[in-house]
Amino acid sequence: MSNALKEYLISIQDRVENALDLRLPDANILPMKLHQAMRYSALDGGKRMRPMLTYCTGKLLGIPIENLDGLACAVELIHVYSLIHDDLPAMDDDDLRRGKATCHIAFDEATAILTGDALQALAFEVLANDPSIDIDTNHRLKMITTLAKASGSQGMVGGQAIDLESVGKQLTLPELENMHIHKTGALIRASVNLAALAKPDLDLVIAKKLDHYAKCIGLSFQVKDDILDEESDTTTLGKTQGKDKDNDKPTYPALLGLAEAKEKAQHLHEQAIESLIDFGAEADLLRDLSLYIIQRDH
Repeated sequence: MSNALKEYLISIQDRVENALDLRLPDANILPMKLHQAMRYSALDGGKRMRPMLTYCTGKLLGIPIENLDGLACAVELIHVYSLIHDDLPAMDDDDLRRGKATCHIAFDEATAILTGDALQALAFEVLANDPSIDIDTNHRLKMITTLAKASGSQGMVGGQAIDLESVGKQLTLPELENMHIHKTGALIRASVNLAALAKPDLDLVIAKKLDHYAKCIGLSFQVKDDILDEESDTTTLGKTQGKDKDNDKPTYPALLGLAEAKEKAQHLHEQAIESLIDFGAEADLLRDLSLYIIQRDH
């Protein structure tokens, strides 16, 4: 990771933490258990990769950082909700997330389900009403639609459904990529596209190039996750290592082998960089972020 990206990532993690803290219900407001679980799950943890993409894209496009806070919180709230539900016994049945007990372990299953539901609803409330999003009503509606599609049956939730249906099956490479374009890639693309929508006069060609960048890193992120599930350890990952393999889930290393999976991640990174060829130094953070995604250790 470049020094510039490292410094910016640290500053963004702090900014997202503060922005989420302001937008989450106070833990002492009824129903207190639910609000405590929401704050437990959303605060103090995670790489904040999706908000980072929103801020980096916004920086590239010259959008004031304070106008990106609501967008960054919305995508992170959706992401956290998805993690809570993914970890449930009916789904991936995991007890460790971001280095601490998963929501249903720290509280209980019913509370975890409700926490995910509440965080999802809060994400759209933020998009609809947050004053930091300085945009006209028409573009705000486009933002809500973008996040809804990325989160629903044609996006993240649909990808998770395919994932659950694929346990124990041998998928082809196109089938595996289709699953992850939805499960992981859709919200990553939304993180970039929401920032693009915050600039109403953005040239459509530029918007499409940024979307292609996001599509490439969305896939490379999942390829690297699959590699880390094979090569890393539970302490470093902050979640249970080897879980996908133990559950007989289709992964890139299982389908391609580790060496070819690493080549796949590198190729996707190169495609992402190619998407930014028309930009100058102002896109260096996005370039560095793509490289970081395939070089990270957790």
